[in-house]
Amino acid sequence: MGGYVPAGWWDSIQAWLDSNAMLVWWMCVVSVGSLVLAIVLLPIFVARLDADYFIASRRRSGPPRHLGGWLLWIGRNLIGLVFVLAGVVLLVLPGQGLLMIIIGLLLVDFPGKRAIERKIARRPKILKLLNGIRSRRGRPPLVVD
Repeated sequence: MGGYVPAGWWDSIQAWLDSNAMLVWWMCVVSVGSLVLAIVLLPIFVARLDADYFIASRRRSGPPRHLGGWLLWIGRNLIGLVFVLAGVVLLVLPGQGLLMIIIGLLLVDFPGKRAIERKIARRPKILKLLNGIRSRRGRPPLVVD
């Protein structure tokens, strides 16, 4: 089930890699960095969630009431947006794209966020992964409706 490979195909790939060595190096750095961030941050975020975080009727806190609260809210949303954008990029580059998107979604606030989070958390493999992380940290399993 082989296809036709044009003559010089490997040479053209090698030439592209040679001419874009810095780009390839940065792609490797971003890939390894995203893996390390995902390994470090995902368990922290998942363990800090309340067990009823994915329940539809769970009350959300209101908007910040003072300047410090607004600054924290803006900072958290900016960091979350960076994680989501990096995750989208890492879906096509080598890296932990889906994990970065999940971390980013947990940080940002936008309309419909809860529905997206609950849809992702309902997936049996995702819920098993999240609850495994929580059990290793001595936290009760997540309840998803």
